[in-house]
Amino acid sequence: ESEVETEEEVDILMSSDIYSATLSTKSISFSRTQSGWLFREDKMERVGSFLADCFAVNGLVLESRKRREHLSEEDILRNKAVMETWSKGGNMAEHSYEPVRRQSLTSPSPNTLSWEEYITAEHGRAPHLGRELLCKESKKNFKATVAMSQDFPLGIESLLNVLEVIAPFKHFNKLREFVQMKLPPGFPVKLGRDVSDDVCLTGREKHSPAHRQTL
Repeated sequence: ESEVETEEEVDILMSSDIYSATLSTKSISFSRTQSGWLFREDKMERVGSFLADCFAVNGLVLESRKRREHLSEEDILRNKAVMETWSKGGNMAEHSYEPVRRQSLTSPSPNTLSWEEYITAEHGRAPHLGRELLCKESKKNFKATVAMSQDFPLGIESLLNVLEVIAPFKHFNKLREFVQMKLPPGFPVKLGRDVSDDVCLTGREKHSPAHRQTL
C-alpha cells in the first residue's frame, strides 16, 4: 500500500468506533426439542439422507464492546446515522464522506496521581491513567437450533480439523473444548437461528461404501 492509502485508512479508523464482539459459550446448554400436540416426543428430522436428533441451543450470548473517546460529536452523530440506515436496509451511498485528516488527538488532561497511590490501589481496581474511557457494553441473547446425526460419515474430529484452519489460534483451544465437552452426540448436520434462514451442512447422498470408510 502507498503512504496515502495508509493515511486514509488511519483517518477512517480515527473517525470510527473501536468495536469488538465475542460469542460467549460459558452458559450455553442443549435441550431436546419436542414435537406433537397431545403426545409430546423428542423431535427428529431428516436432513438429506441422514436422520438427526434436534436440539435447542440455550444461553447463546453475543457480547459487544464499543469505545469512542477518540471521536468528535460530529463523528458520533454520523456513525449513528450510518448504522440506522444500514439496519433499515437504506442506501449507504447517502452517507459517503471524505475522512478528515487528523494529525493527532488532543492530549488528555494531566494526571495528578502519585506513584504510591497507583501501586497501593486495591487489587483489580487500579486507577485509570490517560484519556477518560467512553465505553459501552451490550449483550444480546440468541435462540438457535442444531440437528445432530450419528449416521453422518464424518466425526467431530473432522470438524475440529476444519475449525483449526479457519479459527484464530488463540480461540481454537476454547473452541475444541466446547465442541468436545458440550456438543450432543453426533455430527452437526444443520444449524439454525430464529432470526435468519437456516444454514444447512449436509453430506452428499452418493457416497460409495469405500468412500465412507476413508472419510
